[in-house]
Amino acid sequence: MEQKEDRLKSLDILRGFDLFLLVGLQPVLWQLCAHPQTKFGTALRTQLDHAVWQGFNCWDIVMPLFLFMSGITIPFAFAKYHNKSERKGFSLWWKIVKRFFLLFLLGWIVQGNLLAFDCHQFRIFSNTLQAIAVGYLVATITYLFLKPRWQIILATVFLISYWVVFATIGHNNYSPTDNIACLIDNAVLGRFKDGVVWQNEQWTFSQDYTYTWILSSLNFCVTVMLGTFAGLILRYPFSLKNKVKYLSFIGFGLIAAGLLLSLNQPIIKRLWTSSMTLFSGGICFVLMALFFYVIDVKKWEKPFAWLKIYGMNSIAAYVLYETINFRSIGQSLLYGTAQFLGDYYPVLIEATQVGIVFGILLLLYKNNYFIKI
Repeated sequence: MEQKEDRLKSLDILRGFDLFLLVGLQPVLWQLCAHPQTKFGTALRTQLDHAVWQGFNCWDIVMPLFLFMSGITIPFAFAKYHNKSERKGFSLWWKIVKRFFLLFLLGWIVQGNLLAFDCHQFRIFSNTLQAIAVGYLVATITYLFLKPRWQIILATVFLISYWVVFATIGHNNYSPTDNIACLIDNAVLGRFKDGVVWQNEQWTFSQDYTYTWILSSLNFCVTVMLGTFAGLILRYPFSLKNKVKYLSFIGFGLIAAGLLLSLNQPIIKRLWTSSMTLFSGGICFVLMALFFYVIDVKKWEKPFAWLKIYGMNSIAAYVLYETINFRSIGQSLLYGTAQFLGDYYPVLIEATQVGIVFGILLLLYKNNYFIKI
């Protein structure tokens, strides 16, 4: 736990916006739009969920933005290590490896059911935090030891390599269940892959689980590296307006590149295709430019300052919401209201979960406690 330090306000608020969507607004709206079903509610729920396969819904930006923002912090957190004398000793590598391991460990707790102590429920690689861990490790090392030009070249190599695998041994097959990324996950992760079904002491791969992780890690790294490039722009002594200009220009360029590449490789978030990486990365750049302009250039911070409550304890917000069931408190205290609320009772229970998590984060914020890993 650490006290507050000088930080990029727009980044904290953008991160808070992302986490508020993830653990605040979406869960409540999802329940609210479930009953009664209306055209508007159905359309809203569609945008509050990941695209079933090809395409890109609003909700598909949440995870890329999380990865992207983890990359923005790298040029700020590791600036002093560009001096070779600062890299000597164990402290630098301990800092990098510790964060990588803790992110993976939290990912196991959140989605790998590590605390169940049941190997049948354990998943090796299946969580956003683990995607961040992989991207963070690669992006940090490349930032420390490669010049920006070579970082861009390496990111391009990752994008092309992913595309080449699908174009060659993958035979451009982008079907949900037998694409090359899925087959690699099946071979590498085996019974510890997310979505595996256990029955009668035997395991089979679920046909309904379509996320991939091993090959997709190439582009997880690219997403975090794109964040690093944004961080370099924000840290460099450009004028504030030029920073907005450069972020916006790169963002719209990446969106166009993603759409162009999608003519050959479709935008599929569940596979984290190269076209999706470019497209979502462009949106992340544009969002960062927008928030930087509003918060740091125009100084319109006050209406959005409350988002720091989520943004400055983002990992805590995510882990709290995903691992601790505060809904049971609502069900214990408010069960009598079910007869009056009908279909809206689940909304109240979900609001309890959201409200208690927010209360804990607010308490941490008010006491200047910010949990870092």
